[in-house]
Amino acid sequence: MPFHQVLLLLFFIFSCLFFVTIQSRHHYGHSEQEQFHIVSHVSHPPSLAPEPAVAGPSYSVFNVLDFGAVGDGVTDDTQAFKLAWDMACQIKSAVLLVPDGYSFMLQSTIFSGPCKTVGLVFRIDGTIMPPDGPDSWPRNISKRQWLVFYRINGMSMQGAGLVDGKGENWWNLPCKPHKGVNGTTMPGPCDSPVAIRFFMSSKLTIKGLKIKNSPQFHFRFDACHGVRVESLTIKAPAQSPNTDGIHIENTNNVQIYNSIISNGDDCISIGAGCYDVDINNITCGPSHGISIGSLGINKSRACVSNISVSDSVIQHSNNGIRIKTWQGGSGCVSKVEFSNIHMEAVRNPIIIDQYYCLTKNCSNQTSAVVINDISYSNIKGSFDVRSPPMSFACSDSIPCTNLKLTQVELLPAAKGRTVANPFCWNAYGTVLKQTIPPVYCLMEETNATIDNTLLCG
Repeated sequence: MPFHQVLLLLFFIFSCLFFVTIQSRHHYGHSEQEQFHIVSHVSHPPSLAPEPAVAGPSYSVFNVLDFGAVGDGVTDDTQAFKLAWDMACQIKSAVLLVPDGYSFMLQSTIFSGPCKTVGLVFRIDGTIMPPDGPDSWPRNISKRQWLVFYRINGMSMQGAGLVDGKGENWWNLPCKPHKGVNGTTMPGPCDSPVAIRFFMSSKLTIKGLKIKNSPQFHFRFDACHGVRVESLTIKAPAQSPNTDGIHIENTNNVQIYNSIISNGDDCISIGAGCYDVDINNITCGPSHGISIGSLGINKSRACVSNISVSDSVIQHSNNGIRIKTWQGGSGCVSKVEFSNIHMEAVRNPIIIDQYYCLTKNCSNQTSAVVINDISYSNIKGSFDVRSPPMSFACSDSIPCTNLKLTQVELLPAAKGRTVANPFCWNAYGTVLKQTIPPVYCLMEETNATIDNTLLCG
């Protein structure tokens, strides 16, 4: 065959191959759209999901828009997020990206592990929101939680975006406190979702996010190990019920740093089974303060130890630094240090309440959660005179022991008001340096009282 005919034949073959390639890509695009109707299963990721974009030398990015998310704040984008999660969960190093400039509406969802990813990043630069109020939630979907991360090891949730809990319609339910007729409440079920919950997870980092108006708790960590929370902004109205900023339960090795929290309940609440918790540089309030408890409800056993709260500001709040337990419980709170905390017009700046009760029908009982080895150092500022600056209301049968106070100076927020006396009941401890006002009511330790600390073991 002449040479020019060979060239013509080769050109024809390559042209055919190019045409087939273009048609194949066009067909793949249609399959990519059809896959959004696949039901998500972590163990069976969809086979025709979009290829990940490469982010630097080690991470692949899974943008939820590439999985069918619309981001108009109205369309249900839950399935797209689940598909993106399924793919990211199977890659060694991955970023699940919620891009800036979009608002994504998600139903109640569980993001399950364990993942193959080492250092999975859930990056929120846009806005995420739930359906608008209880009437908008499907009947067959739980109303106790919204976004749940289960059995995740080594995940970072970060970004410059917003998580909007849209809690306003939940707060106005008639069974919510302070929202009924004439300030009363009505009996009946009153489930409200926690915005973001981590359950049985470890090595977690939450950083830089803004979250507002959760129906209930904003963040909750249950049975987790190794949690670092940093540079968060959490906001909800002062009258919004049960909107704790960060709640931890049965969780240890926790660091909560450099965050601003204002809400309708505790800025940070520490539940049963927590230990090795370090809280530093928190601006808290208006709120109900930073609390250990409540503990011992329904005669349960609760143990909390090795807690540090330092270098923080609590302002215009119903409580400052608080330990609260129910009558009839058991267990122990021990080795707690509150240091370098500034109070601004706070009711109950320092409070231990072993008679915590939400009704008027709580009876006094003989058993109680033991409170021992609590230190208050360099606690200064002003208090709302409607309550005493310090209150140590300990169990009749089991006293608080080894309380230590030094450099505590609390003055009335209103000018011209006299300094109120601290309140003590069955409380034993030591004033290492004279306080303002003086705590004359604190009793000295005896062998009988110290024996109670054995229950902390």
